[in-house]
Amino acid sequence: MKKLNKKISVGILGATGMVGQQLVCLLKDHPWFTVTYVAASRRSSGKTYEQAVKERWSQKESIPKDAGALTIYSIEDDLDTFSKKCSFVFSAIDADKDFIKKIEEAYARKGLPVISNNSAHRWTSDIPMIMPEINPHHLDIIPIQKKNRVWTTGFIVTKPNCSIQSYVPLLHAWKDFHPQKVIVSTYQAISGAGKTFKTWPEMIDNVIPHIGGEEEKSEKEPSKIFGEIKKDEFVLKDIPQISASCIRVPVTDGHLATINIQFEKKVSKEDLIESLKNFKNPLDILDLPSAPKPFLTYFEEDDRPQTQLDRVLCSGMGISVGRIRRDSVLDWKCVALSHNTIRGAAGGSVLTAEL
Repeated sequence: MKKLNKKISVGILGATGMVGQQLVCLLKDHPWFTVTYVAASRRSSGKTYEQAVKERWSQKESIPKDAGALTIYSIEDDLDTFSKKCSFVFSAIDADKDFIKKIEEAYARKGLPVISNNSAHRWTSDIPMIMPEINPHHLDIIPIQKKNRVWTTGFIVTKPNCSIQSYVPLLHAWKDFHPQKVIVSTYQAISGAGKTFKTWPEMIDNVIPHIGGEEEKSEKEPSKIFGEIKKDEFVLKDIPQISASCIRVPVTDGHLATINIQFEKKVSKEDLIESLKNFKNPLDILDLPSAPKPFLTYFEEDDRPQTQLDRVLCSGMGISVGRIRRDSVLDWKCVALSHNTIRGAAGGSVLTAEL
């Protein structure tokens, strides 16, 4: 793992929320980055981080001591402080999309790169939506973005929705077989809604068959991830037809997906498994601290992957796959699992920042 002579100073916008808390934990001992500034809403401004989050801390580990002692700044009022003290910021703001766009653009205008976990800018034409193992070349649009907006060192990069983390890597691994139609059902943990069983007791012994906006994101975001940069903008790629159902289930962390796929080419189970095991990860040569090795893991057992057992695979950054078998309607079906607040949120943002 690469080491830097001096760690890079970073800030977290929306540091008191669930994703912000996860970022604080993941960055506690990071070899490249050190959290020196945290920001949240005006009502938390002036408090120490520990004072602001101790009554709603949702992580399994305790509040990191160094982060707990930091004074919280206002996202809106202390922009100048952040721009002078940080090298870049993570955005985990939970707010109205127009407000998020305004804030993220303000920080980028001040010269700070913004790694965003939010959906606000995912469809902005010159802002990349990065899944590092799949489309790292989309970062090539950053100079175009900066030129379009007359920004100097600042820019914005987003990550995709947590609901697609389990199956988009499979479509990419199996692209040579030309996937044509995909039916995916995701069974999503309550932490994806920023909740715990303590704060959402209605979810105990319950399933909710609707998550606002998730199905649309699940069906459309792959078109940008698989797209191309042409004439200084993203051109969306024709992708397999995707039909998604997104369901909230009584699980703390981990999004499980069942995936049914029809391919244009004839393919065997052995072909599919070999493509997962031999996945050519463009990050392998970069030695990034948060990059999982392997990125994709296939389980031969019929009862894997399981949420409790496998969501923390490769420190929560790995994608696990199992039960590849024939489908009586399409061609093949399988099960996949990803950790939603690590791979799908905070950890994905950290890996994108490393890249």
